[in-house]
Amino acid sequence: MEQEGTFTRARLKAPRAGAIAGIVFSILLIISMVLIWISVPANPQDAGTWLSGSWKTVSLALHLLPFAGIAFLWFIGVLRDRMGADEDRFFSTVFLGSGLLFLAMLFASSAMAGGIIMVYGAAPGKLIESGIYTFGRTVTYQIIHVYAMKMAGVFTISICTLSIRTRIFPRWMAFLGYALALLLLLSIGYLHWIPLVLPLWVLLISVHILLANIKPEPASDL
Repeated sequence: MEQEGTFTRARLKAPRAGAIAGIVFSILLIISMVLIWISVPANPQDAGTWLSGSWKTVSLALHLLPFAGIAFLWFIGVLRDRMGADEDRFFSTVFLGSGLLFLAMLFASSAMAGGIIMVYGAAPGKLIESGIYTFGRTVTYQIIHVYAMKMAGVFTISICTLSIRTRIFPRWMAFLGYALALLLLLSIGYLHWIPLVLPLWVLLISVHILLANIKPEPASDL
């Protein structure tokens, strides 16, 4: 009986852990994106003049991303644990695969941007003249606004489908997620704010899960 009680309490704590991880991921990613947006021009073909005055701000934003990624992995793991025996193998595979691909692309674009900043610190003039900046800036833009956003859309669709089956969060949040996923899938880079869709949606469902599971635990029998 004592082992069953311990297991039950652990299962009850799983939604809270997932919600907290989702909130941490969302806040860190939103802060990072906003710092980059106020520092870097929206046009990927810019001349790189922002480097001289904003490279420290962008560097700070890039250093936040690994911690956002760790929280995102924790969020995925806890959600899968929450589904338990109700987990659908097909959609769970798509859910896990798209989430990991999104995270890998996020890290790849961050590494590319960090490399540009490091090269600028070593040889500012050569970076622009050699075309390395233009290449790196364009690749970073394409990874985030095209490929990563498509994976974010697939991730959102899969988790919404799993939610409808397992009732992790309300149906209206799932239907909202479907609409946002369609926006992510159809966007082709013209909407500069589109990367905010995923963290804002994760923040919404994470806050809901956290509030729904903040309940006092019953006193254990002595």
